[in-house]
Amino acid sequence: MMEQGLLTVDELAERLRVPRSWVYGQTRQTDRNAMPRIKVGKYLRFRLDEVMDWIKKQQEDRRKNA
Repeated sequence: MMEQGLLTVDELAERLRVPRSWVYGQTRQTDRNAMPRIKVGKYLRFRLDEVMDWIKKQQEDRRKNA
């Protein structure tokens, strides 16, 4: 797999050490805070750097609202 390539749901879950169901749950959000993803036909794909940036932003937003 290329370092900047697209990850599958399973690959992303493995990288983040979370269940597949968590990844799918995050992709059901449709607002501007939704996890970044790419639809390739019926399949979901992810860029790890974009997802990591999204996670950092989620953490920053939680700190601001705490």
